[in-house]
Amino acid sequence: MIGFEEAVARIVALALPLGSERVPIELAAGRTLAAPLMARSSMPAQNVSAMDGYAVRDADMQPVPFNLPVCGESFAGSDPSIVLTPGTACRIFTGAPVPEGADRVIVQENIERDANKARVLRPYGPGRNIRMAGSDFRKGDVLLQAGHRLDWRSMTTAAAADRRDVEVFRAPRLVILATGDELAAPGHAHERAGAIPESVSFGIHSLAGGGGAQVLRSLRLPDDRDILRPAANSALADADLVVVIGGASVGEKDYSREMFSEPLDYVFPKVAIKPGKPVWLAKVGGRLILGLPGNPTSALVTARLFLAPLLAGLSGRNPMDTLAFGSRCCLDALPQTGDRETFLRALRTEAGVTLAISQDSSSQMTLAHSNVLIRREPGAPALVPGEDVTVLDF
Repeated sequence: MIGFEEAVARIVALALPLGSERVPIELAAGRTLAAPLMARSSMPAQNVSAMDGYAVRDADMQPVPFNLPVCGESFAGSDPSIVLTPGTACRIFTGAPVPEGADRVIVQENIERDANKARVLRPYGPGRNIRMAGSDFRKGDVLLQAGHRLDWRSMTTAAAADRRDVEVFRAPRLVILATGDELAAPGHAHERAGAIPESVSFGIHSLAGGGGAQVLRSLRLPDDRDILRPAANSALADADLVVVIGGASVGEKDYSREMFSEPLDYVFPKVAIKPGKPVWLAKVGGRLILGLPGNPTSALVTARLFLAPLLAGLSGRNPMDTLAFGSRCCLDALPQTGDRETFLRALRTEAGVTLAISQDSSSQMTLAHSNVLIRREPGAPALVPGEDVTVLDF
């Protein structure tokens, strides 16, 4: 049995990108760039007005008040080849091309319009109110580097580059197999004695989708070898990564390690952590299988610790970016730990972190009320309230 750090190191060495593909920009959200994204054209492509007002030439400026005839209008999207006739003004709107020959835009608040004349009432000041061509970025500029994940902000930047499609790393294909005779679909557990709602796969599905995976399917399976084996083999045929929930221990019906036809090449068979000791990772051919404990908290904690970096690496990102531990003041006393690294569920507030009411590995209510894990090394001494602890977003 290996420790947490060694397990993570093995994941980092294993979790390599699965190749790249070009996808339409509208399908690229959440994906990771496999190549630098360069601007096809400058932004703005030509000088544009930063304000609603009137484009004028400096040579035509006089002591206020004075009049200029208005000859023409320029709207956003107008022909950028408009030329401003000397001695005139052009009505212009925000984002519109500045006519050739114009030196500045006088804001409309400083002008009184009288039929076809613009009367400049107040000093126009030093500001030109013009966004110069290429002032945001220029044609050929690298806007986003390879390895950048396209979130809601950078999707805007990527689209502004005027690219119809982008080169991204392929999204890992994932199949989730939740095992256990006791499991029932949510809304149906009350119909059968001894049944419980299958809940863990919903959390794993959400984490995986947020981590950049394409979840092909999520199945709920009984502890029956004749059903488990074909489902497992089908998952391996379709997915890059199979996540098995439950059956990770050594009970008489714990089949998660036996359900695959081919022998497992273990990356690690278990990890010395609490909760989640039975978690395992194996290879079968070019596929990966991550086995999570059946207890909900154990499953979600181990998914956060191991599935998140695994998906990051397969998606072309740095796996360690998902394990950015920090330090916070703990408002509760903590007992001495045992011989396993421990991850406690806690709630982070402005004041510090407080322990979740229950640390039981089967507890589900506390999951929704925890947003960090407190990391405690093996054999760590007891702590009094007010001491700093190591935390990870959860």
